[in-house]
Amino acid sequence: MNNFFNKEELKKLGLNKYGNNILISKNALLINPQYITIGSNVRIDAVAVLTATKRQIIIGSNVHLGVACYINGSYGFQIKNFSSISSGCRIFTSSDDYSGNFLFSPTIPKKYTKSLNKKILIEKFVNIGANSVVLPGVKINEGAAIGALSLVTKNLKGWGIYFGIPVKKIGIRERKIINLSKKYLHEKKI
Repeated sequence: MNNFFNKEELKKLGLNKYGNNILISKNALLINPQYITIGSNVRIDAVAVLTATKRQIIIGSNVHLGVACYINGSYGFQIKNFSSISSGCRIFTSSDDYSGNFLFSPTIPKKYTKSLNKKILIEKFVNIGANSVVLPGVKINEGAAIGALSLVTKNLKGWGIYFGIPVKKIGIRERKIINLSKKYLHEKKI
């Protein structure tokens, strides 16, 4: 049994735009798919949840979203080509203020709450390890790798290896994947 939507079922999802070779699990949940754009060669695994509002969720090509990922894209989310978000990750473009000065919850009128609402941008060749959390307004630059169980609260420079709560740079990442991606794309066109 195939657990991914076929071409006809993809059309019925109502996505804004999508490319070729898309695998979206029938157990994934896409809220407001009309605000979701997906490139080619993308796989979204089971129990992934993507929530969009009037701000776009843009998923590039050759991207993988692992099992049980949660992406709150209400304030804009973009992940560029050849990037991956591992199983269990949580991506938040909105977060309540928990200082005790405001109430929190979508059940409370906005005048009693205060939230941080900002777009998240994930550049090319980024890999986010399992069960990591990314908070609003973060930009993860090209080639950054984030270890499992990490908390990303600030922008990350490219080609670093990051790990921890909150993340700290622990190494430098090789750039060989750039040439590998070019070779892959060249071979794919043949």
